[in-house]
Amino acid sequence: MFFIVGLGNPGEEYINTRHNTGREAVLKLCKNLDFADFENNNKFKSLISKGKIKKELVTLILPETFMNKSGQAISYFVKPKLKTAKKGLENLIVVHDDLDLPLGTLKISYNKGTGGHRGLDSVAKAVKTLEFVRVRIGISPSTAKGRAKKPNEGLPAQAGEQKVLDFILGKFKPAEMEILKKTFKKSSEAIQTLILDGRDRAMNRFNQ
Repeated sequence: MFFIVGLGNPGEEYINTRHNTGREAVLKLCKNLDFADFENNNKFKSLISKGKIKKELVTLILPETFMNKSGQAISYFVKPKLKTAKKGLENLIVVHDDLDLPLGTLKISYNKGTGGHRGLDSVAKAVKTLEFVRVRIGISPSTAKGRAKKPNEGLPAQAGEQKVLDFILGKFKPAEMEILKKTFKKSSEAIQTLILDGRDRAMNRFNQ
């Protein structure tokens, strides 16, 4: 069983905000795979959809907690497997927004730091390891050289923190949404490759 988690905040007011990119990506994945509609599960504090990618069983998870408590939902699924996990939690794939990547790009990571992402902090604390797969989707504008231009660049710490918060909770512009649609198609392909062909092949293909 693979667990695919889309990080974000629940509620209509957060739809199409930058911080909900992971959640939106998993919603699109569900449609692409023609999985069953998401159903609310109060016990697991999540919206859940289940299906198969070829012979592999897959559960899609959208935590109904706010971002900084995402780990509460995920721990219900993953904790029973921690005792038998010899090579980390490679069956856990967390999809999320990333300020360090420009819009239109994605990167697959494993056993990396959280970079201050509160959703990832919560997940790592809940499962007590960083050894899980992440599909990082860029949300920052890009410079002329193609690198991410983070909203807090050149600002004092406090002002920079507020600028980041305003940015990630802001909504994508229509032109940005068109770019994001293409990225969601790519993230869907990346997740399927992770499940069917493994992490190394997925990284070789998508981390270009």
